[in-house]
Amino acid sequence: MSGILDVLVIGAGLSGIGMACHLAKECPGKRVGILERRQSVGGTWDLFRYPGIRSDSDMFTFGYKFRPWHDLKVLADGPSIRQYIRDTAREYGVDRKITFGFKTERAEWSSADKLWTVSGIDETTGEARQYQARFIVGCTGYYNYDQGFQPDFPGREQFKGQFLHPQHWPENLDYKGKRIVIIGSGATAVTLVPAMADEAAHVTMLQRSPTYIFSVPALDKISGVLRHVLPDAWVYGLARKRNIIAQRWLYIAARRWPQRVRNFLLNNVKKQIGPDVDMRHFTPSYMPWDERLCAVPSGDLFRALREGKAAIATDQIETLTETGIRLKSGAELPADIIVSATGLNIRLFGGMQLAVDGKPSDPAASMMYKGVLVQDAPNLAYIFGYINAPWTLKADLASSYVCRLLNHMDRNGIAVATPRDAEGCAVDDTIMGDLSSGYVRRAKGTLPRQGSRLPWRVLHHYEKDTRMLLKDGIEDDVLEFAKA
Repeated sequence: MSGILDVLVIGAGLSGIGMACHLAKECPGKRVGILERRQSVGGTWDLFRYPGIRSDSDMFTFGYKFRPWHDLKVLADGPSIRQYIRDTAREYGVDRKITFGFKTERAEWSSADKLWTVSGIDETTGEARQYQARFIVGCTGYYNYDQGFQPDFPGREQFKGQFLHPQHWPENLDYKGKRIVIIGSGATAVTLVPAMADEAAHVTMLQRSPTYIFSVPALDKISGVLRHVLPDAWVYGLARKRNIIAQRWLYIAARRWPQRVRNFLLNNVKKQIGPDVDMRHFTPSYMPWDERLCAVPSGDLFRALREGKAAIATDQIETLTETGIRLKSGAELPADIIVSATGLNIRLFGGMQLAVDGKPSDPAASMMYKGVLVQDAPNLAYIFGYINAPWTLKADLASSYVCRLLNHMDRNGIAVATPRDAEGCAVDDTIMGDLSSGYVRRAKGTLPRQGSRLPWRVLHHYEKDTRMLLKDGIEDDVLEFAKA
């Protein structure tokens, strides 16, 4: 990858490969490069290798709109998703545009040259390198790939067993016949419990507070039946539309009638856990969608609990001991392995520092124009998916918008597009402000700001975003253009 690029994509995960494929389809004349710190495609789905890893959204909507997912498995496993991303990259020829092993450290815009210069290190050789591009698209997700969130548990140094974080799962970990305690109550924890329960001696999920958990079918039986009478493309389109509507209405209902949705979710759990499991372990103190919901395929978590292979403890940790965990209630949880499924740390642009004409640019002090472009940063987009629906729905829309913008700029002889806030629209909230999850609260000073109104207001609404990003005009009073 040499010379000046038209577009430089940072990251070769789900969002980055999607962005590059949109460029290949919608801007075929552009010279595109992709920088990826890891040695393979997949991003999150290449990094995380813990047992049972799977999507937490149905694959008809989590997959790319332009490359249908035809498997009937609703929540796909990590290796299948990783292969899907790799196959997509190969099919659209973008795998040949990736530079692997490059850690981006700084990106600086020069108004005189109308170019971004991206600097970093080849982590294999230690060699410093630079790349230049007219437009940059950040596709690095929103968390720190180097280190997950790890609380400082008292007595950790006393524990004689194995202590690990899912973000750095040891290859070929032998847990057969072992007693396992998984600390956490989010998507990772509810995935690990049933995945490890069959081989472990026993698994306990230790949570400080409960999460809303709901069961979805492991297989899409409706689509399976329709395949016998309809073309695959129709079946995919119907499933995707059906699931988008269902997800949207569940979110709307949770906001409009929180108590009713709460009762619905809790009653669903009560039917599946059996009489021997206490419902207090599944009854959160907050309302649905104040934090993300956790989906489990065909109630696999509940089955492990019913069969006695797993248990849930709702308590706080007093200290780790040589042989496990002592809780504040006085109870002891014996453990050979402790898994700290305690979440992630948020970091944007992979930690890359930004500057415009020598002055530092902080995304955390900026808003997002239409949820895509960074305020006051020329020719800079950041792909940020949904937090209340499958990530890729928004990533696809944002990628198409970037292509629309680039084509508009070409047609009109425009070299630079910069969103400007002339009306002081910023408010004291972030683009993930609808969630009260711990990792969101911890990252309040890290995430971009929310705006009081459009186009600075982040909607998290698929139909409205579709209209704004794919149908509304490109030019407005906010987006400032400079001619070539």
